[in-house]
Amino acid sequence: MDLRLSERGQQLQAELLDFMDAWVYPNEARFHAEIDASGDRHFHPPVIEELKAEARRRGLWNLFLPDEEHGAGLSNLDYAYLAEITGRSPLIAPVATNCAAPDTGNMEVLHLFGTPEQQQRWLHPLLEGEIRSAFFMTEPDVASSDARNIGARIERDGDEYVINGRKWWSSGASSARCEIGIFMGVSNPDNDPYHQQSMILVPMDTPGVRIVRDLPVFGHYDGHGGHPEVEFVDVRVPAGNLLAGEGDGFMIAQQRLGPGRIHHCMRLIGMAERGFDLMVQRSMVREPFGKPIARQGVFHHWLAQARVRIEQARLLTLKTAHLMDTVGNKGARMEIAAIKIVAPSMAEWVLDKAIQTYGGAGFTNDTPLALMWAHARTLRMADGPDEVHEMALARREIKRYLPQQ
Repeated sequence: MDLRLSERGQQLQAELLDFMDAWVYPNEARFHAEIDASGDRHFHPPVIEELKAEARRRGLWNLFLPDEEHGAGLSNLDYAYLAEITGRSPLIAPVATNCAAPDTGNMEVLHLFGTPEQQQRWLHPLLEGEIRSAFFMTEPDVASSDARNIGARIERDGDEYVINGRKWWSSGASSARCEIGIFMGVSNPDNDPYHQQSMILVPMDTPGVRIVRDLPVFGHYDGHGGHPEVEFVDVRVPAGNLLAGEGDGFMIAQQRLGPGRIHHCMRLIGMAERGFDLMVQRSMVREPFGKPIARQGVFHHWLAQARVRIEQARLLTLKTAHLMDTVGNKGARMEIAAIKIVAPSMAEWVLDKAIQTYGGAGFTNDTPLALMWAHARTLRMADGPDEVHEMALARREIKRYLPQQ
């Protein structure tokens, strides 16, 4: 199994590392200052547009998309190395390179299932980074880890579909730049459970779409459009807004969430690596009880465990990316489940130890540690909770021991 970067991947890796050092890290403070000065938590800071222009100039644009016409034409394996680097500055680098969720997943859906008209109207502006998008799947009143529970409705009425429902954790939807959302709801309730749902495009300015409230994450409201609760009351959109066919929603969701899960895992490794760097740097200058933390025995245990856990997660993620390239997303579904279990917990553990090393400063916004820890913790739930992925893995392992039919 060859897990090395391609020659093009190596070139982009070097370019991206320089971009991070020269542009991203130096502008992290400015990013937060511009948002704070605006008084609007969803303000789109000018520095982001400057970073996007520089990223495009360097060819660091749409790196996630394997289509050479619109993306970088990279394999999943190549992108794994690059996404890890962007994860070291998770609020800035993915957006600056047009590789931020949920836009990446929505672009993939439109690329795979959109009609030429849908692609012209929505995919092209997303590929250019001109607008943002949202994904409306999770609901407050059901156990959304089982997509068959979805209660929202998509009902045909002549040349239109009428949409009713309430969604939340709709990342990006509060941004003024969010112009389109992909909505998942029940369209064919009499079908089998896996063919009841559909997905449809809903422009955010459609009458009946209302942002109910912004949702904090561990008491913090992050930027880039937040994760609001959104209400849809008798929302009418043209029938041509349907993605694929009626009853294809579950299939589209599986196509969308597979790559999205591995992208999250790649970035989590980058977060853990930055936490590792900060932890070691802090340990050398902080001196409780007469000697630096770096010389304390308990810290040696943390450091060794952190390095081992990061390397294990990275290798499993790279293997999964390789399998996605060679046997496809379906063939790699169990490995995708495995890294979705491993990577968030690994990053959460490493970042927790980095926070502990920093002491009180670790809980503040003086470092990115608290924000990255909160992000890692949420990813033990987002795109399917740990328990669902563990269930899928366990079922596969048990099946291997059952008599062959």
